[in-house]
Amino acid sequence: MPEQAAAEFAPLLDAVRAQEKRHIRIADPRWPSNAKVAVNFTLDFDAMLLRRLLNEPPLQLAKGEFGGRVGIWRLLELFEQHKIKATIFTPGRICELYPESIVAAAKAGHEIADHMWEHRVPPEADIERAHLVRACEAIEKLAGRRPPGSRSRHTPELLHELGMIYKSRPSSYDRPHIEVHKRGNLMSLPFHYAIDDAMYFNFSWLNTENASQRITDTDRVYDMWWNAFLHEYSTGTGYLNVCLHPFVSGRSLRVAMLDRLITSMKAMPGVWFATSEEMALHCMTLDVFKEKRA
Repeated sequence: MPEQAAAEFAPLLDAVRAQEKRHIRIADPRWPSNAKVAVNFTLDFDAMLLRRLLNEPPLQLAKGEFGGRVGIWRLLELFEQHKIKATIFTPGRICELYPESIVAAAKAGHEIADHMWEHRVPPEADIERAHLVRACEAIEKLAGRRPPGSRSRHTPELLHELGMIYKSRPSSYDRPHIEVHKRGNLMSLPFHYAIDDAMYFNFSWLNTENASQRITDTDRVYDMWWNAFLHEYSTGTGYLNVCLHPFVSGRSLRVAMLDRLITSMKAMPGVWFATSEEMALHCMTLDVFKEKRA
């Protein structure tokens, strides 16, 4: 029986080992100015696009639209007050719906990155490519440059082809790491849903039933995120990717919570606030990245 069990388990073990070879951890990121932690504020500027894909009712669509009409502007104002540059993952269609906000964000120095054309990746390769090309062109037209990275499930080969250097999605690691691919490497800047505003503040998230929803008070979220920051800070090589949505965190009470959180972070010495591109470029200068270039 043990031999039979080992034989049945072997394919899974081989898959785990193969996946391990594709991910190269960065033990010491050596953040600039000897910073103890790198903080990456990222925005998923979905507005109502995901709501439409899920065929949600008009009330949910209106909630998403709030992000484009009001929420994005409040968050841009917050970051301006704190002199922090964020990464705004933007679907190409948003460039058509809310162009003024994209122009203003780029002018303020924020990074405008890819978040698919309309918040989905088509399964057909030719359509997938057309979607990403169109999204990149829409962003470049407003931001003045092509997006350097993506928050999507687009294939790595396609991201490489269109000049992307990183992706930012949930991952098996919680720190920046290298993904090795046949056509080149990508930096991975992972986030986790524990530091995602929609998990706590968005009623009826992803078509779940009302009975399973909770609107968490901002003090509780502040405490959880602050403790997460303190833990990363204590490691001396920490990283925190804070994922926000304008239609969620653009509400005034949540903006006030974020203001308090950022103020607390800034009071600690050795905190590096950077865009996703800045973090990816920094990691690409490390020896571990150069040694593993495909």
